[in-house]
Amino acid sequence: MAEHPVHLAATPRPVRVAAIQMSCGWDAAANIAAAETLVREAAGRGAQIILLPELFETPYFCIEQDARHLRLASAVEDNRAVRHFSAVARELGVVLPISFFERAGAAYFNSIAVLDADGARLGVYRKSHIPNGPGYQEKNYFSPGDTGFKVWHTRYARLGIGICWDQWFPEAARAMVLQGAELLLYPTAIGTEPPPALPVDSRAHWQRTQQGHAAANLTPLIAANRYGLERSLQDPEGLYIRFYGSSFITDALGAKIAEAGESGDAVLTADFDLDQTASLRDNWFVFRDRRPELYGALVTYDGRTR
Repeated sequence: MAEHPVHLAATPRPVRVAAIQMSCGWDAAANIAAAETLVREAAGRGAQIILLPELFETPYFCIEQDARHLRLASAVEDNRAVRHFSAVARELGVVLPISFFERAGAAYFNSIAVLDADGARLGVYRKSHIPNGPGYQEKNYFSPGDTGFKVWHTRYARLGIGICWDQWFPEAARAMVLQGAELLLYPTAIGTEPPPALPVDSRAHWQRTQQGHAAANLTPLIAANRYGLERSLQDPEGLYIRFYGSSFITDALGAKIAEAGESGDAVLTADFDLDQTASLRDNWFVFRDRRPELYGALVTYDGRTR
């Protein structure tokens, strides 16, 4: 009797993700309440992994250099948003990466606490790439993260999570997917360059850069941004940023499949089959055909191999 060929069909692993877009004011309790409302809306629509924007407890204080803002930092176990959303995650059965301003001893970090669907804190990622430019004075507040890039094994998927400026570095996305990330998540605070610089609108460039990460790694990507006009406390008339909004989700080929407007609260959702995207990665062979021994220039500052 002739043997029939065996076809190995993947078992579907569906997951629904959400990106939250919101504005942020100086009332932290109000920001947390607004975030919770949007999280509940996302969960009500079936989302299992829900991404909030970067540093959503307050306005983007890094617009200026002001030591008063250091008082906003807290240890992860004391942070109001982390504690609050741990209970929300447990109640709703959702995964919530929570961005917060971390104080650890004498050091300060721009961090993410990853809350699993039972409310347990899986750990903390500290932002690796710290920008410094007009309106984005993060080096005044944050040390470079010392955790390295991580992959978080949550109830629904293995997540690679970067924070804002991390999203401009293809090495970060590749490192996380090499470690097994099935989804790439980037909480963000990005908008126009503030005066006195010439107006710079990098919104499209910002999106295309991340679409490239998704396409190059054949991995879906979720980006959540804030929106609205935010002003400096020191110079409210002269220093301000209009945040882009435009949060989005891409598929594994980098195409945008959900996108918010440039203003207004938004809850974006998308469905993925993680086994299907794994099969897509396997059949494009971009990981099989890598040549790590040729990439020495990437681990130097000046590009020279030694």
